[in-house]
Amino acid sequence: MGDTDAPLAASGETDSPPTTRAQRWRLVLGQPAEASCGGVAGEIAEMDKALSALYEPDAGLGRRGGRGDSSPSVARWLGDIRKYFPSQVVQVMQRDAMERLNLRELMLQPEMLEHVQPDVHLVADLISLGSVIPQNTKETARMVVRKVVDDLMRRLEDPMRSAVSGALDRSQRNRRPRHAEIDWNRTIRANLRHWQPDYRTIVPETLIGYGRKARRPQREVILCVDQSGSMASSVVYSSIFAAVMASLPAVQTRLVVFDTAVVDLTDELADPVDVLFGVQLGGGTDINGAVGYCQGLISEPRNTIVVLISDLYEGGVENGLLRRAAELVESGVQFITLLALSDEGAPAYDGQLAAKLAALGVPSFACTPDAFPQLMAAAIRRDDVAAWAAGQGFKTSK
Repeated sequence: MGDTDAPLAASGETDSPPTTRAQRWRLVLGQPAEASCGGVAGEIAEMDKALSALYEPDAGLGRRGGRGDSSPSVARWLGDIRKYFPSQVVQVMQRDAMERLNLRELMLQPEMLEHVQPDVHLVADLISLGSVIPQNTKETARMVVRKVVDDLMRRLEDPMRSAVSGALDRSQRNRRPRHAEIDWNRTIRANLRHWQPDYRTIVPETLIGYGRKARRPQREVILCVDQSGSMASSVVYSSIFAAVMASLPAVQTRLVVFDTAVVDLTDELADPVDVLFGVQLGGGTDINGAVGYCQGLISEPRNTIVVLISDLYEGGVENGLLRRAAELVESGVQFITLLALSDEGAPAYDGQLAAKLAALGVPSFACTPDAFPQLMAAAIRRDDVAAWAAGQGFKTSK
């Protein structure tokens, strides 16, 4: 093929027959390499055909992409790549098809959605197309989004619950208990190293008491999410995490999304699918306005964590944003900026604004979904979040 960035197929992860090194190069390089790498037959030839349809400019799928009469061939192609390639490769090829062949119009057809491999990027595409999805496709689109959301919930819910609940328990523990409040079992375990064999007793150097019940939620968490097109994956993951935290009684969680307008989706958190279909990806960006809205929600600054998820390309008033950030930090709010919440790493972002926020005490870095629960635990414990991020290998702005 003319493109060298095509996915490497037949790596032994599927039920396809094993291939030699020459055959693998043949799949990567396409028809022009047949003289040096040899021909292909059987299932390997079918794999080659599926790759050529996407990556060779003269292939039938590419010539007809975006036209109605190409729907059957695209549906067959989607079925073929799911048959011959592992799911990670399928997702890459689907994304490439969306970009190279302009298949977004075809993705609005129910028969197309029934053949795709659901993933976060497909969900982001469906969200961005939400306003133009025809009525007969909406239910299929919701089913696709539901499948991805359920998969993410299975992967991320338990780590999120465990990390946040554990951090809350530690923050509640009473380290200066009165005699009637001492938890003797925990106190003894914590002081075993102080056993005095001569006296056959333990010296309780550290006293641990029962946690005192809070009169209100221990922490208030506000996720403030930029819904510009470049933040699509971050919007998906933010919605999942917000829904999980909203189900924890000791955490009061709000989800706010914004472009040039601000939308509070907190009331939709019972169902992340409803949240996602309430998002409008694309448009301008007014970070200052969104942070101002979040600032108005805060009642107990020292119990509040604000997580701004944005690439920081501010279309509003930058000086106003910096002033609000300084006010929040000075009041005791833990203010964190995530340049992305996704597996792709940091996107293009405004490094100068990130550095200005960092100088005010607002750490700015990209975070993976798998690390986000521990980030929230560190914030709840009021750890140094910038130091935590550095320890995880996340590059913070300075």
